[in-house]
Amino acid sequence: MFDDIRPYRDDEVNQVLHKLINEKELQESIAQFSLPFLKKYLPSVANFIVKLSLRSRLKNIHCINDIQIEVAKYLDKIIKNSTSGFTYSGLANFDHCKPCLFISNHRDIVLDAALVNYALHKNNIDTVEAAVGDNLLHKDWVADLMRINKSFIVKRSEKTKRAMLTASKQLSSYIHHSLTEKKQNIWIAQKEGRAKDGIDKTNAALISMLLLNKNKETSIADYLDELNIIPVSISYEFDPCDHDKAKELAERQATGSYQKHENEDLKSITQGILGQKGKVHVSFCQPIKGDFEDSKAIALAIDNQIIKHYKLYKSNLSAYEQLNDSSNTVSLNDALNERVQQLTQEQKHWLLTMYANPVLSKKSLEQVL
Repeated sequence: MFDDIRPYRDDEVNQVLHKLINEKELQESIAQFSLPFLKKYLPSVANFIVKLSLRSRLKNIHCINDIQIEVAKYLDKIIKNSTSGFTYSGLANFDHCKPCLFISNHRDIVLDAALVNYALHKNNIDTVEAAVGDNLLHKDWVADLMRINKSFIVKRSEKTKRAMLTASKQLSSYIHHSLTEKKQNIWIAQKEGRAKDGIDKTNAALISMLLLNKNKETSIADYLDELNIIPVSISYEFDPCDHDKAKELAERQATGSYQKHENEDLKSITQGILGQKGKVHVSFCQPIKGDFEDSKAIALAIDNQIIKHYKLYKSNLSAYEQLNDSSNTVSLNDALNERVQQLTQEQKHWLLTMYANPVLSKKSLEQVL
């Protein structure tokens, strides 16, 4: 029933790893970043070295948990090399023995879910199965790589409304099945695509999808108790992809559209992982409980938690002050000032806007409350 979207199981690991080790495109991708000089002048040699390295590093991996441990080691290095500190809070807000559906804001293609996992792993809490859109899985080997690391597939590329509804029902059923039968934590972003403008807003359609599996006899309150939704607020002091996001937003404003470049998603993934992020914080919020009127009301409750617990940095406050300074006397802090260099005025405006919007969201929430 779920074989085309579920993560791989332990008994499938060895076969999938064998395929990945022999995948030429994967070898080339790794060589491009780890052996750039050799890749340029002796590409076949570089690919062969990568293959031998993969075979050696993966020889003792035989189950999903082995892979998770290796990923945790890699995340240790990423956090050490690309952040000036990673913190988390709110783990006491939920029962660690009851499977959770973590719904987070979405800033980075890979790291959002990975950092949630890292915080859970460090506290001996079961890691998540993470949702990944099939729009990122253009190659079979990429899908294999994600599914062997506890990811399940969200079908976003279906061509008809009927096919999309069928895919949504399957996804809704799978998430409920994983939480209640497999007793597995789940992570999904609050909406499709990253919040490039810094506005974190849950798509009510996501909540409607989650409720598709609910029986008519079951109340929304009871079903929410089964789903056990925990909003998660992830804040980065600096976004390694902010230049690219600002350029995209400026182009959309000017022309009404934006055409992705070839391998743009792969570039964003790599840049997001390796680029400097400053301080990073993950806030685990209170469970979403109660008898809500509809999906929009649930989405709003999630938004309020994410905005409330979002950690603001100097980068956010400085950008907000600059954009709201009518006298033009407020200067950007040095780190943010460096980031707007070599951008057009429109692109600079969008970069500052993406950092300022979390401040504006908090102020708006405070006025409502």
